[in-house]
Formats: sequence, structure tokens, C-alpha cells
Amino acid sequence: MEMNLEAISRLIGGEVIGEKEKRISGVAPFDDAGPHQITCAFRPGFLKKIQASRAGAIIVPRHIRSDGQNLVAVENPQLAFIKIVNRFFSPRDVGTGVDPMAAVGDDFKAGEALYVGPCAVIGKNVRCGHRVKIHAGVVIGPGVVVGDDVVIFPNVTIGERCRIGDRVTIHPGAVIGSDGFGFAPDGEKYVKIPHTGIVRIDDDVEIGANTTIDRGTFGQTWLKRGVKTDNLVHVAHNVTVGEDTLLVAQVGISGSSTLGRHVIMAGQAGMAGHLDIGDHVTIGPRAGIAKSIKDGQVVSGAPEMPHRLWLKVVRLIPRLPEFFKKLSRIEKRLEVLEDKPKK
Repeated sequence: MEMNLEAISRLIGGEVIGEKEKRISGVAPFDDAGPHQITCAFRPGFLKKIQASRAGAIIVPRHIRSDGQNLVAVENPQLAFIKIVNRFFSPRDVGTGVDPMAAVGDDFKAGEALYVGPCAVIGKNVRCGHRVKIHAGVVIGPGVVVGDDVVIFPNVTIGERCRIGDRVTIHPGAVIGSDGFGFAPDGEKYVKIPHTGIVRIDDDVEIGANTTIDRGTFGQTWLKRGVKTDNLVHVAHNVTVGEDTLLVAQVGISGSSTLGRHVIMAGQAGMAGHLDIGDHVTIGPRAGIAKSIKDGQVVSGAPEMPHRLWLKVVRLIPRLPEFFKKLSRIEKRLEVLEDKPKK
């Protein structure tokens, strides 16, 4: 497909600076964009290189100008670029219908435009909304409820009675509703604690590949509206994750913890169980959270500490051998002074 810059500017609410009739046939990364492609410059490093770009057009912040380049100025270049990418690269339509190689249980009910791929298995009493896409190899347990416009990619497993909201995307290999890790000691042995709860996933959530979300022991494990998880995230039993929270790759959250709204947990961060994390908290990569955190804090390290303090600590670590040598010299001088006879 092709669009001119004037049409693109209408799509994203921008202002064309340059040739409005310039034809654009595709999108590309900043360093690779050619004369018929549009790209985006929203980071300072890219903005400094605008003059050298070969792109047919560049999406930029409102205040940016550059002679000789076709620009589309917008309030939020990154969001604008996402709209354009979605226009040029629409997801492949898998069509509708139930593949003859799928296995569907009794009393399955679904809305219009359903797709069920080969080797998918759907249990009894499952309910799906409109425009649900269930790809190959998905397993959905009995009594699951799925909302509208949900995409479930290959080899996802959703355990019995779990609840999936509208406009949810679940990427390949994710497991929703596995048993939590709970065992009671009986002498030298451990007895499994039954997990009879569910997982509840609200609207507009995206679950990364190979993420595992355990069902509640009782009650529910709950991911609220707008939560996004990266790949390989683990959310344990009875955890509640607040609206618009981001869980980056390999994050682990122990059981019965609660995260507030707009929390960010960076890669490989982990937290103990039964903790409360406030709203708008940012947790740095590989942090180990051992206590609750109030609203608005930025923490790093293991155990966690304020991020600025952590930066000072990590700067000191490479100098510890030097400090040790200095301390040893000071100790030797003190020993000499202590042994020196008094006058």
C-alpha cells in the first residue's frame, strides 16, 4: 500500500513540514529507512542524525525542524509511529471456523467470527466472546470464560474456570492457571496444598511467551486492566497486579503479594511473598524486594534500597580492593604508633 504524507498526518494528527504529496510505501527503522519509507525520531540520538537520514519522511516532536527533510511533527512520535506501523502491517487474518483437527467439548458457546486452529483442545462448558482467535495446540480447560477480541497464540494452556477479559493477547507457551507452589511440612516430607482458586485477567492485558500465572490457593490471582508482561514472567498464587503495570522479562513475584497501579518491575527483578508495592513504583533490574514499598519510590539492588543510594554503592564496589589496601596501611601505621615508647 501507499499513502501520501498529508494522509499520514491526518491519521496521526500531525503537521507536515515539507512535501505533502510525498508517497510513502513502507516503514523502517531510523538507520535503515530509504527514500520511500517513513521512520521515527523520538530519542535524542536519532534527532541529532536527522540531516543524515535517507528516509522519505521522519516523525518528530512538534518543536523539531530540519531543512531539506520531510517531517511529520506530532505530540508523541512513538505512539504516532505505532499507528502507522499498524496501518502498513495489518496482522495476518487467520479466518474463521473450527479446524476439523480441533477437539471441542460439550456445551461450548462462542460469538461471531470465532477461529479455532488445528490440534486445539477446548473443554466442557467453555464460553468465548466475539472475534476470538484460538491458535494451534491451545488447551482451554473446562468452565473457562473468554471475552471479545482475544488472541490466544499456539501452545497456550488456560486452566479450568479461569476468566479472560476483552482484548487480551496471550503469546505462545504461556500457562494460565497452573497450581501454585504450596506444600505443608509433615515431618521430613511435604504435602501438597490444594489450589482451588482461579486466574482472573482483565481487559487489555498482554501476556508474554512462556509466562506462568498460578491460580489462587483460594480466591484468585488477578491481573488488572492494562497489565503487560514480557516473556518468561512468573506470577505466583493469589498475587494482585494493578492497572497498567509492566513486568519485564524473568520477573518473579511470590505468592499473596499486591502491586499497585503503574508499577514497573525491570528484568529479573524478584520479590518475596505477602508484600505490598504502592502505585507508580519502579523496581530496577535484578533487584530483590524483601519488604513493602510505598507509592512513587524508585528502588534497586538486593536487598532493595533507594535507587540513588544504590548507584553510590555500586560505584564503590570496584574500589573496595583499593580501600582494603589503604586500610591495611593505616592499621600498620597505628600498630607502629601504639608500640612506640612514650616520652
